[in-house]
Amino acid sequence: MQQVMLITGASRGIGAATARLAAAQGYALCLTYRHRQDAMQSLLEELHATGTKAIAVAADVADEEQVARLFATLDDEFGRLDALVNNAGMLEQQMRLDEMDAARLARVFAVNVTGSFLCAREAVKRMSTRYGGQGGVIVNVSSIAAKLGAPNEYIDYAAAKGAIDSMTLGLAKEVAAEGIRVNAVRPGVIDTEIHASGGEPDRVERVAASVPMGRGGSAEEVAEAILWLASDKASYASGALLDISGGR
Repeated sequence: MQQVMLITGASRGIGAATARLAAAQGYALCLTYRHRQDAMQSLLEELHATGTKAIAVAADVADEEQVARLFATLDDEFGRLDALVNNAGMLEQQMRLDEMDAARLARVFAVNVTGSFLCAREAVKRMSTRYGGQGGVIVNVSSIAAKLGAPNEYIDYAAAKGAIDSMTLGLAKEVAAEGIRVNAVRPGVIDTEIHASGGEPDRVERVAASVPMGRGGSAEEVAEAILWLASDKASYASGALLDISGGR
C-alpha cells in the first residue's frame, strides 16, 4: 500500500523541496500551508501533473483546533500516516534579545515549538503500535541555530529550535518500542525565502564566507537528508540530530 507523508509548511523552501522529492519516491502527500495559497496551488498542480496523489490543507499548526481538523482530513483522505515532517516554522526581524517583547516570543514559540509538539502528538496516536498503528517516522526540521545561538539575530528562534532538539531526543526514546523513529535535521544557511522574513533577503550571500564549505545550501540538499531519515535506509537511526550545515 502506498505510504503517506504529511509535510507541514510545504508551500515553499524546504517543505516544497521535500514534497517534490517525496513524490518522486512514491509517497502520497498531505501538505499544509498558512498564508501562501498561490504557491501551494502551484505546487499541487506540479505534483498532480506527475500523477502524485496530493492534497493541501490550510492550517496554523500552533492552533490546536486547526491541527485536529488537519489530522481529521488526513484520516478521511488517506486513512493512514507513515511519515510526518515537522517543517512549519517562522522567524521575525533580526534583533538583540534586549529588544524583544513577550508577544514576539509567544509567536515564535507557538509555531516552532507548540506546532511541532501538537503534530507529533497526533502522528504518534496514528502510528504507534500502542494505538493499533503500524509504526512510522517523524522527522523534525530544527536548525543549526540551536547549536550556534544566532546572536544579534534570532536568539528566540535558536532557542525554539533547541526545544525541538530536546523533543526529538525525548520522543525518540518514548516511542522507539512502539515502531516509531524520531529524528531531526539541522539545516544551516539555506537559500530560501525565510531570510526575507528576518529583514535580510541576501543573508546567505553575506554569511557564506563563515561556512567552512564556503557557500549556502539548497532546500533540495536538506530534502535529501529528510527523505533518507524517513526511509528504511535509516532503519536503525532514531534520536539523531543530522547537521546539514556545510560544516558550521
